[in-house]
Amino acid sequence: MTAGPHLYLASRSPRRGELLAQLGIRFAVLPSDVDESERPDESPEHYVLRLAHDKAAVCLQRLAAQGLPPLPVLAADTTVCIDGMILGKPENDADAAAMLRRMSDRWHAVHTAIAVACGDRIETALSSTQVEMAPLTEAEISAYIASGEPHDKAGSYGIQGLAGAFIRRIEGSYSGVMGLPVYETSQLLNKFGVKVL
Repeated sequence: MTAGPHLYLASRSPRRGELLAQLGIRFAVLPSDVDESERPDESPEHYVLRLAHDKAAVCLQRLAAQGLPPLPVLAADTTVCIDGMILGKPENDADAAAMLRRMSDRWHAVHTAIAVACGDRIETALSSTQVEMAPLTEAEISAYIASGEPHDKAGSYGIQGLAGAFIRRIEGSYSGVMGLPVYETSQLLNKFGVKVL
């Protein structure tokens, strides 16, 4: 008989699932759909913290409504930011190309917020990483978009995939850029009794 999950993951992201599994944490996926619109004058850091919090809160409500076991909920949100502008998931190939051109040969920031919720308590944490992208040619941008990899990723790239070849340096958390900073996640889960070690 296999043991049940430690928590619910409020995300369909396979990358977040892989990172949780790497920590030895068993989870059930319970995705939450929230309005991801930016608010006027909202900083990228506040934006991702708010979304992670809201996703966790929505999942808590679903647990109660569906009578599911009251395990902790882990939610996360990642955004890419350059020149004060939030770069979300691209709407189409042209949008992806524009984002990649903007980041070419420059530094940008990747902010990932996590939230853990259980009972009437929700706690959040933020990981911010600086990423330097190499100069990209139009041919490289076109080939990368043709791979299909940018379609569901904030900033139109995934550091753990083909675009890893474009990243010159990072200052911060590699797993945070992937979408789930393992240090902050393990620290927050420990507060809710989910032990990584």
